[in-house]
Amino acid sequence: MTDDAAAPDRDAWATRLRENRAEKDRFFAEHPQSPIPPEERETFDGLDYFEPDADYRVDAEVTLHDDPDPVEMETTAGPNVRYLRVATFGFEVNGRSQTLAAYRQESDDSRALFVPFRDKTTGQQTYHAGRYMELEPDREPTDGDVVTVDFNLAYTPFCAYSDTFSCPLPPEENWLDVVIPAGERSPR
Repeated sequence: MTDDAAAPDRDAWATRLRENRAEKDRFFAEHPQSPIPPEERETFDGLDYFEPDADYRVDAEVTLHDDPDPVEMETTAGPNVRYLRVATFGFEVNGRSQTLAAYRQESDDSRALFVPFRDKTTGQQTYHAGRYMELEPDREPTDGDVVTVDFNLAYTPFCAYSDTFSCPLPPEENWLDVVIPAGERSPR
């Protein structure tokens, strides 16, 4: 049974998501800072996405790390980068309990949380090195808060499009043992 009252909200969310994707496609096709090499932009016809799926917008409980542990992340083309593990999100997806760590670079004063991850689509339907999400909460989360983690916003890092970019690789603690068919697919 579906909740008819929630249908307009889901429809509005899916419409906004499609609009955001169209805007990103325009950026990739036209902007000077696009990761698409200039000689390929004229033939670029957009990124490949999974269809929007509200089942992959999950409520996650926040566990903060008062004394964040440093994590050295390997990169695709260069020296490791150092992040701080500032929070862990606990959630259920596809009927299974999962966790993802959220990070900030040591010098980052913003509230943005970096969530690199791999799942069972990695290397098959999605980029072989993993995908990213960024969460920008309105305020600093506190222990026990519930936040929405929307895998439909998962994106492929710029290094998938050009060797001029070096991207952090998701640490093993963020390798999910489930299929997440949401967000961006492998570049065409």
